[in-house]
Amino acid sequence: MNANEIRKKFLDFQVKHGHKVIPPAPIVLENDPTTLFTGSGMQPLLPYLLGQPHPEGTRLTDSQPSMRLQDIEDVGDPRHTTVFEMLGNWSLGDYFKKEQIENFFEFLTKEVGLDPEKIYVTCFIGNEKYGIPKDTEAAEIWQNVFKKAGVEAKIVEIGSAANGDKRGINPGERIFFYDDKENWWSRGGGIETTPLGDPCGPDSEVFYDFGEDKQDIKKYGKSHPASDGARFMEIGNQVFMQYKRKEDGTFEELEHKNVDFGGGLERITAASINSFDVFKISLLAPIIEKLEELSHKNYDNNTDEMRIIADHLRGAYLLAAQGLLPSNKAQGYALRRLVRRAILKALDLGIGQEFLAEILPVIETNYQDLSDDILPSRKNVLEVLTKEENAFRKTINKGLRELHRMAASSAAGALTGYDLFKLQDTYGFPLELSVEEVYKMGFTLSKDYLTEFESALSEQRERSKTASKGMFKGGLSDTGDQTVKYHTACHLLLAALQDEIDPNIAQKGSNLTPERLRFDFNIDHKLTSEELKKVEDRVNAWIEADFPVVYAEYDKDYAFDTLHAHGSFRDRYPDRVTVYAIGTGTPEDTPDTIDTGLISIEICGGPHVTHTGELGKFKITKEESSSAGVRRIKAILE
Repeated sequence: MNANEIRKKFLDFQVKHGHKVIPPAPIVLENDPTTLFTGSGMQPLLPYLLGQPHPEGTRLTDSQPSMRLQDIEDVGDPRHTTVFEMLGNWSLGDYFKKEQIENFFEFLTKEVGLDPEKIYVTCFIGNEKYGIPKDTEAAEIWQNVFKKAGVEAKIVEIGSAANGDKRGINPGERIFFYDDKENWWSRGGGIETTPLGDPCGPDSEVFYDFGEDKQDIKKYGKSHPASDGARFMEIGNQVFMQYKRKEDGTFEELEHKNVDFGGGLERITAASINSFDVFKISLLAPIIEKLEELSHKNYDNNTDEMRIIADHLRGAYLLAAQGLLPSNKAQGYALRRLVRRAILKALDLGIGQEFLAEILPVIETNYQDLSDDILPSRKNVLEVLTKEENAFRKTINKGLRELHRMAASSAAGALTGYDLFKLQDTYGFPLELSVEEVYKMGFTLSKDYLTEFESALSEQRERSKTASKGMFKGGLSDTGDQTVKYHTACHLLLAALQDEIDPNIAQKGSNLTPERLRFDFNIDHKLTSEELKKVEDRVNAWIEADFPVVYAEYDKDYAFDTLHAHGSFRDRYPDRVTVYAIGTGTPEDTPDTIDTGLISIEICGGPHVTHTGELGKFKITKEESSSAGVRRIKAILE
């Protein structure tokens, strides 16, 4: 069974059990100060897990492409990837532990065909300090599920992962209790760091056993589900959100309990073919085969390089297919980094020629089952990424020439770390490639070249830090006059939507350039042409009124609770915030009508115009869906 088949089986299975399929969120996030990319299937659903009603009901499912660049240095082992697809299902105050556990077990054993003897699970051991009991309910449900499948399932307490490394497991043991570092979910991590007011609770993780021959006792200790060894691989996690942290730090049970399930498509597929190496699955193996063909080398002898290339180019494809372009900023830099790391590893394999044109069609074929709504720019990927490859190869050639020149003119006869840093800083020529080329050419490096390189890097960081003081940090593409105008127009647009359509509308994202604005907001229906006209007219009326735009600093709680300023990320703002007000008054005044008082109060870093009359005529050019329960408006200033 390949990954595309498993994805379809999962969604069909969930629909059969009453779930509605919702579209995945974009991997590339906009206007989220906490992260560049969607990193889990749960991330886009967080508002609904926090209590907001979902327009599709209480049973939801999707398959969410995700990216975690924090794992980039681990890519090269058999199971870490920067990009992955998370199969998810949610119960928003509907079913709970019994139905979730039974259904997931049925999916794994009946739909995917996994051997129940190879499935192991973990549950939460409880926390006496906070009065959270051991999750015996989940453990007993699991025990009954295994019993029906004819599998012995003893329940044992492990506690910490370190205890498991020492103890290991015994025959018949299948259900394991671990502490909150392993089996507790909250946005803050463990119990101690659970944010106040947040839903949280125990989770039950599911593992596949690849066999005792995969364990490495010397390196990882004795094998157990939470071990870092290769024997067990987590393939799914069921979070039971049944508690809420109160102001006094204790926990109380939620009236409406949620289930948040996430299962790695790649890992479930690997289990289905009994391979502890996820690079053997259908989404990655064809890339490896093409690399073997191009390099005339064998995967088994070059696993690190081929895994990194396959992972990075798959990630680059998905980012570019969503419309992201390589650049030196934020998400664009992450895309550039993926492509360049892949090219450098290709050089290690002896692939000196341009090769993305050979690899990208293979990846495109792998993802042909994903719709154009998910990958709207897939037709542009080859052009965008081969252009980036061509530019980087030219950079490499320039760096090589400069390296030769430096080595030839070095009075001391040895290149320093400062020389190598200049190569990286000026030509983008990576340190590891410089070192390799120095030795290839028969030159030498100074004894302390690594220390020198780090010193030069630290000096540059300090210069950058100093230069960045006072710079605008609001996420605009630039701070030119036109972009600043569009930034102010966004504030007017939000106020108009709240006045004309629904006072509960909030901003869900924005993207501003010198040419246009893009604004995402929550609403449960497509805006009619009449509604759009009202919004457009209201914004233009405020522009014509030439209202002043003023700002002042306040304590965060005062800004939210007393001034009722709008802001999307309350708990992520600093203690002191800047509040921008538009209208005839100050932020302390109460917003009134279009003619008097304030029309907009928002927490924002700026910059903005000083009067609305500077904006010109506001025109909505498009209104469309962004994601479930979120619409998008595109507009220009004429």
